[in-house]
Amino acid sequence: SLLWILAPGWHLLFAIFAFGACGSFSGETGATVRCDGDTKEMSVISVQFGYPFRLYQIPFEMPDCEGEGGTRTLHLVGDFSAPAEFFVTLGVFSFLYTMAALVLYLRFHSLYGENKKLPSADFCVTVCFAFLWLVAAAAWGKGLSDVKAATRPGSLTAAMAVCQGTDVVCGAGTTPAMGLANISVLFGFLSFLLWAGNCWFVLRETPWGAPAAPRDSAAEQGAIDNPCSGSFPTLGLGYPQSDIMAGVPPARH
Repeated sequence: SLLWILAPGWHLLFAIFAFGACGSFSGETGATVRCDGDTKEMSVISVQFGYPFRLYQIPFEMPDCEGEGGTRTLHLVGDFSAPAEFFVTLGVFSFLYTMAALVLYLRFHSLYGENKKLPSADFCVTVCFAFLWLVAAAAWGKGLSDVKAATRPGSLTAAMAVCQGTDVVCGAGTTPAMGLANISVLFGFLSFLLWAGNCWFVLRETPWGAPAAPRDSAAEQGAIDNPCSGSFPTLGLGYPQSDIMAGVPPARH
């Protein structure tokens, strides 16, 4: 059907938005530190982070209020690269497989219809991609929630020991904008729904989902193959043709 042929185009679009939004994400968080509450001097801390979200590798400078105005190097907390990389990798493989399937559907459609193993293999792969998209979207959604919790300004100030001082005033700085990351999760779940729905279209092309031949059509085909079987039509005078072929004289009235 036309929807089955056009489905790979939607797969391509959703996969690009999913792994593109996640892989290209970058955010900024920050905080402010004032070592002496009576003075107007304030240090502004800005931290950049992004894919693959290995936050423990991202350093930032914390002012040392007890020293002579120096700084100390700290790092963000957490490693959320596993769900993010799995999500992006699945999106790339989904993109590549969809490209190959689109070429097969459009360029070698006759071969796809003649070889029954290709639709069966396509159906199995489609089911696997639907399941993997569900797992990847759920895992990355949970990972993104943890990233938000680890990068909010409140978590940043709580991790700095200098903010525990009595004369030190710490405040929230830049709040990270996570809209692009939220879009990636959304398209992850949309990709799952699209692949799951496409399973029905692919199943119809397989021997498992092919409609069974009607019995009337099979009977008509058998009658064509063996015209001497079954009942015989009557001739013009009402005499059965079977009696005439058997040599039985017609009854006189």
